[in-house]
Amino acid sequence: MGAAHSASEEVRELEGKTGFSSDQIEQLHRRFKQLSGDQPTIRNLRKGPSGLADEIDFEDFLTIMSYFRPIDTTLGEEQVEQSRKEKLRFLFHMYDSDSDGRITLEEYRNVVEELLSGNPHIEKESARSIADGAMMEAASVCVGQMEPDQVYEGITFEDFLKIWQGIDIETKMHVRFLNMETIALCH
Repeated sequence: MGAAHSASEEVRELEGKTGFSSDQIEQLHRRFKQLSGDQPTIRNLRKGPSGLADEIDFEDFLTIMSYFRPIDTTLGEEQVEQSRKEKLRFLFHMYDSDSDGRITLEEYRNVVEELLSGNPHIEKESARSIADGAMMEAASVCVGQMEPDQVYEGITFEDFLKIWQGIDIETKMHVRFLNMETIALCH
């Protein structure tokens, strides 16, 4: 009885911390176990400043996934905007690997190269050109016309918000929970 009580108490704490329902937490736990090979942690895909890969446990996994939870349709406009900013801040920090508040060209190149490294048809130089072009576009959106001797220091979070203005990330950047009963009927 004690273990079941403590487990349900832990689920309630996770519900409060992440905004997921107990059913969603259960589905995410099953997915975590698949990704971890039934181990207590998953190796983080991104290397930290130390160069060593971090490991995340289930609670860390849930916290990360909570940035991608579906928008609550009962939220007011201000709360939706706050949720949008939280998602964008999370995304910004994925690029800002040295956490200095600015995405530099080198940091952006690293992320683009990492993302495209699995595609055998795109060489490193092509990925670099894609990153350079995107950074030039960002500079034109954030700074406007630059002087030939002017150096673009990188994208701040405020710049990042400008770049993403008008793009509906709420529907593009969320976890979709499938009804497992419906899926079982399909097989």
